[in-house]
Amino acid sequence: MDKFTKAFFSGGSVHEKFTIHRAKSSDLQHSNLYYQLVNNLPGQPKHQQLSAEFRHRITTGVWPEGFQLPSEAELCREFGTSRGPVRQALSTLRSEGVVTGGRGRPPMVRGAVQSQSFSTFMSFTEWAYSIGMTPGQRTYEIARRPAGPQAAEQLDLEAGTSVVEVLRLRLLDNAPAMIERTSFVLDVGRLLFDFDADSGSIFNYLRSQGVDLSRARRTIDAVAAGPEDAGTLQVAEGTPLLRERRLTSSADGRRVEYSEDRYLPALTNFTIENTSEHRATLVRIATSA
Repeated sequence: MDKFTKAFFSGGSVHEKFTIHRAKSSDLQHSNLYYQLVNNLPGQPKHQQLSAEFRHRITTGVWPEGFQLPSEAELCREFGTSRGPVRQALSTLRSEGVVTGGRGRPPMVRGAVQSQSFSTFMSFTEWAYSIGMTPGQRTYEIARRPAGPQAAEQLDLEAGTSVVEVLRLRLLDNAPAMIERTSFVLDVGRLLFDFDADSGSIFNYLRSQGVDLSRARRTIDAVAAGPEDAGTLQVAEGTPLLRERRLTSSADGRRVEYSEDRYLPALTNFTIENTSEHRATLVRIATSA
């Protein structure tokens, strides 16, 4: 990967933050919250929009720990949807350990989950909103160039095939949290030349353009911050970083994105929670010295 480009887009990032307020169920569908929910997740299935909203209510205390959630019928009326998306959203929260209940028992808030779950595939922006924080980004580079050896291998491309590479610093409440180095196959990545990458989620934008980003394989390990990472994240050289290598595919298995993200572990971490009813796939692999 090339050195950070010194000149980068320094225009004000668009930081969008939900304003949560208590309201009667009959009024909430027409509140700013409802429209922010829909408009900030373009192209997302309804059940994912609902699960993001439910998580936000939990993390902000609108639905505190021990709170019994409204019935499915009440949630259907509130969000103007059928039972299917509501049930899917609640099932997602159960699988993450955020709510309990099921099999005739009403769902109840177990407590806010402050880490990123393996059991669902959310963008950084969606995850930040779900824990009540404001995501942000500074874009250093979007460029078309020949794929490096690792990206070519991961994306199943011939050596030298053109890809679109993105280099961004991701923020949580304006504090550096993660460095994002991403390679997209050309037909997907070229869409980003018409997108202001400082304005929000790349994944949500690509989904709104009809790109299928259905599946991801994540490999998590730890690395020491080199001079470049240390300077960008404003930490000492050698600081341990949590590295996530992610390969994103379409529903039919086509590889479309490979990313290496490096997180400050003091701000972000990952969790996996299993139950007897839901067993998330976790594979332990050996690494070479």
